[in-house]
Amino acid sequence: MANDNLVLICGKSSTGKSASLMNIKDPKGVLYLNCENKKLPFKSGFEEFMITDPLQVYEAFTEAENMPHVHTIIIDSATYCMDIFESVYVINSVNTMKAWGDYAQFFKNLMSQYVAKSTKNVIFTAHTMDVMNESEMISETLVKVKGSLMNQGVESYFSTVISSKKVPIKKLSTYGSDLLNITEEEEMLGFKYCYQTKLTKETVNERMRSPLGLFTTKETYIDNDVQNVLDKLHTYYA
Repeated sequence: MANDNLVLICGKSSTGKSASLMNIKDPKGVLYLNCENKKLPFKSGFEEFMITDPLQVYEAFTEAENMPHVHTIIIDSATYCMDIFESVYVINSVNTMKAWGDYAQFFKNLMSQYVAKSTKNVIFTAHTMDVMNESEMISETLVKVKGSLMNQGVESYFSTVISSKKVPIKKLSTYGSDLLNITEEEEMLGFKYCYQTKLTKETVNERMRSPLGLFTTKETYIDNDVQNVLDKLHTYYA
């Protein structure tokens, strides 16, 4: 069993990950799990819960299945959720080796026992960093967590991984689709916050991916609006 409507939005800080959640349809049906302990950059209307213990995320998925009005669960962000696990369960553990094993197992269990079985749209955000791959001597951009989980790769649990970017308008001129709309203000600023959905020759060491045919080449860059991505997935798997 797998959740067809599962998305990972990853990117560096201040590239519009949280802001891209703003246009989700029927916001009262969104269960927003705030692991970053900060306010969203917009008035959401979401049903918001502050996560102070990662096991609350398990509880939220279980409860959501008994809440028919909830259509979407957001974990913002996976990176901070794992940081909370480290703070709560690893740092002061008498057996740190076991605690680090539990750290990796928490995420694996979340994906296989809760996300995969969920009947809701599920959106994760995550922060990326540039990390040197010493075996291949290249710099890779990836979701940085700790221990064995990082070696396996958080992105490997998702079939749709899109990247939030701050892109110069000139670079976007060669792309164009109904999903890429450049405003007058963005023209004046000279850049646009957007999603990158497919690899380009400049980004071959990033970990974006999506099901074959979900996005066209013209849709390599699209508006940073996660509702467009959900709509695409719903149509693709219909």
